[in-house]
Amino acid sequence: MKRTQFRWFVVFLLFAITVVNYVDRAAISYAIPAIQRDLGLSADLVGTVLGAFGLGYALTTLIGGFAVDRYGARAILTIAAVLWSLSIGMTGLASGFVILFAARVLLGVSEGPNFPALTGAISHWLSPHERATALGNALLAVPLALAVGGPLVTWLLGKLDWRLTFLVLFLISAAWVPLWYLFFRDDPADSRFVNEAELAHIRKSDPTVSATPHAALKSWPGLAELRLLLTNRTLLANYWAFFVFGYFLFFFMTWLPLYLSQKYGMNIQRVGLFTVAPWGTAAVVLWLMGFWSDRLLRTTGRLRVARSYLIAGSQLVAALAVIPVALTDSLVVALSGITVAVAASMGANAAYYAVNVDIVPQRAATALGIMDFGFALAGFLAPTITGLVLGLRGSFTDSFLVMAGLALSSVLVVLLFHHPDRDRQMS
Repeated sequence: MKRTQFRWFVVFLLFAITVVNYVDRAAISYAIPAIQRDLGLSADLVGTVLGAFGLGYALTTLIGGFAVDRYGARAILTIAAVLWSLSIGMTGLASGFVILFAARVLLGVSEGPNFPALTGAISHWLSPHERATALGNALLAVPLALAVGGPLVTWLLGKLDWRLTFLVLFLISAAWVPLWYLFFRDDPADSRFVNEAELAHIRKSDPTVSATPHAALKSWPGLAELRLLLTNRTLLANYWAFFVFGYFLFFFMTWLPLYLSQKYGMNIQRVGLFTVAPWGTAAVVLWLMGFWSDRLLRTTGRLRVARSYLIAGSQLVAALAVIPVALTDSLVVALSGITVAVAASMGANAAYYAVNVDIVPQRAATALGIMDFGFALAGFLAPTITGLVLGLRGSFTDSFLVMAGLALSSVLVVLLFHHPDRDRQMS
């Protein structure tokens, strides 16, 4: 029997909604100058608005992981996508700080379950030796969305006002929902598009690979399982490294347009074009490292090599790259350093996600929810702290140096405590 390939269409659906997810969450960073002008917002209120997403995200990314393990990715992601579509529409209707802040919190609340659902879906639909590749393909959406989103949103802002721009984004978000609900099933065995050959391939366990297949439990995690998720040394190291990655991502996603505008006097259209290089490079690096991670796992059989070293190495490069950005007045040096930092910090993204499936395959979504909770805190702290520092000192220098210190700390933590082969839990 010729094997169907529907699992890769599922990966495409996850890729597509993640593109929408990141275009929606990043759009405000390009629209904020016009919003600030029309609504009369001060610099600290701008930082608060940009950080509001992280507050809402923190509320539901943890609970979202629990809910995905209990109710499945199909139901949770359908509800989430409906809500964040509404929040994008609400942003376009904002008449003041309070409504704008509430819309951003709601966007964070509704987007919180996205990555736990993505992880849960991948863990059900992909065999161990395809996980990092599939995660890399799905997560490729993040830098691609940010690379394409800049020119797209700035073009819409040039043709429409910011309110109509968010209406267009609302329509795009809502269009994905029926596709997901119709084509996705939590268990590939329940999908009429998957034949027996593909199902056998998905459920195949490779004895040479130090990872286990994921069985669907559809239950809440117990206290013993939660204790494991909060005490496993590899998971804790992974959580911290992912927090640092989140700090980098949210800083560049929220403040990069204003940094280029204020520091180098660019107009909004030039800003949109100049953000393509960092995020486009990150897309290529992320895809290559996801593929490389699975290749290393197949050839060495060691998760330490395939996951830990990629995470530590990418964070080290990111730390070194932002230091010259903090100290230069050259646009070429700044853009080069930012491009390397963005690409390096994002490069190991698939490895972070894969570690949750490798260590606790039956509770991968819950583990991802915990990891993403720290990421959400970074989403609040990075733009908020940057806004406060900018208001006090009028310079981005300290913000770049803080990121360098955080990245170096994650390198040390990963090298000391991130041992997935030793700490994984068989099921």
